[in-house]
Amino acid sequence: MMSVYLQGNSWAHRLPAGLKLLAIALASLLLLQYTSFWVLLPALGAVLLCYASLGRDGLAQLKLLRAMSYLLAALLVLHWVSGSLLEGVAMILRLAIMILSANFVSVTTRMDDMLDAVLPLFKPLEIFGFSPRKPALGVALVLRFAPYMLVVFAQLREAWQARTGTRNSWRLLAPFAIQSLSMSDHVAEALKARGGSQGLSR
Repeated sequence: MMSVYLQGNSWAHRLPAGLKLLAIALASLLLLQYTSFWVLLPALGAVLLCYASLGRDGLAQLKLLRAMSYLLAALLVLHWVSGSLLEGVAMILRLAIMILSANFVSVTTRMDDMLDAVLPLFKPLEIFGFSPRKPALGVALVLRFAPYMLVVFAQLREAWQARTGTRNSWRLLAPFAIQSLSMSDHVAEALKARGGSQGLSR
């Protein structure tokens, strides 16, 4: 299966998947309460240090920042036009921290570990006769591949810029949709080969 997981035995790899997901959720809730740069900048620095602790491969994952640059810049311009530039800077710092943190969990957590961590949230479905593994798998896949799709869009944008000299165009939406559907097909085939949601077990 296509994966953004980085093989390794770092401190982040050894942490339980559930603990990492809980930490991300709590940190995101806390960040929503703050707009001070004295909080957001150290938090961003801490996330970057986490990537640096993984070595060269970890630092290479920071290309995700380039993938997010257009979205963050557009949001900043909107806040600038509306007269709330500082609030816009705080918002994009918060978004960058959250997305990079989620991606860090993805690159240091195996898919089946992430599935096992999410599974207890859907256990109540068993009362109604539904399998909790299928919705848990859906959530795990979103956590896994959302950052990857940002990288795909960045690659398409760079190819478009190399051919036309402009960075962005609505014409990128069609190839991005095709890439997304293609990835979905690959993931579906890989899941089918492994027995579906039931196959992703230890």
